[in-house]
Amino acid sequence: MNSILIAVAFVVIVVGFVLTAGEPSGDVYNPDIFSFRRVTVGPMTSLAGFVLMIVAILFPSKKK
Repeated sequence: MNSILIAVAFVVIVVGFVLTAGEPSGDVYNPDIFSFRRVTVGPMTSLAGFVLMIVAILFPSKKK
């Protein structure tokens, strides 16, 4: 169970980083670097993934 939770947390973290990534600003000013997806949704998704990773590590295993 712990391995599955860690894998899911890793995928959520990667999705958060992908949402944060985008086209660079370059030489010309591009207001898209301040979009809601890149500034809010991506970091919050990554944060949720990191919290899930902590929960997955601390989750007690079902060994008897």
